[in-house]
Amino acid sequence: MTEIIQSGDTIAVDYTGKHEDGKVFDTSEGKAPLTFTVGTGMLIKGFDTAVIGMKKGESKTITIPPEEGYGLRNEDAYVEVPRMHFPEDIPLIEGLQLELQDPDGRPVQAVVAEIGEESVKMDINHFLAGKTLIFDITIADTGLTPPPAHNCGCTSHGHGCGSDSGGCGSDSTGCGSDEKGSCGCGC
Repeated sequence: MTEIIQSGDTIAVDYTGKHEDGKVFDTSEGKAPLTFTVGTGMLIKGFDTAVIGMKKGESKTITIPPEEGYGLRNEDAYVEVPRMHFPEDIPLIEGLQLELQDPDGRPVQAVVAEIGEESVKMDINHFLAGKTLIFDITIADTGLTPPPAHNCGCTSHGHGCGSDSGGCGSDSTGCGSDEKGSCGCGC
């Protein structure tokens, strides 16, 4: 591996992800750095391409538009779930974040959008869809061994799976980066 990061290199980064208003939605602070292989689609495109050309110890702030992040909001990305499928001890309120399962049994984060008498309309857009994201990143290490393969259902939109504000897999810092080799997300 060369000193300058290229596609195919496995690296570790410290990061803080913020909304345009400065509110933090995800960070590696207090956790192990996020380890990933550049150019393999493990992370959102804007983050993945931003590290190319950087060196160990280098820091920068990047702004990622929705098209290079989690995409634009899909106003058709709603599902109707019969009310009888919700446990009675869950107080259904609009805005409540819940975890559903896709047809393959993978978890999908969803937000209660509308409550009807017979069904509940759930928004299954990623919570960061349609948003411009700002990341402060520092290259913590380079020349690493690729993280173990896992089958968590992540797509190329895997970064942010560990978000404390409703992202997938609340205990991980990104797809493929936790100590168990799984992030539990269906982002």
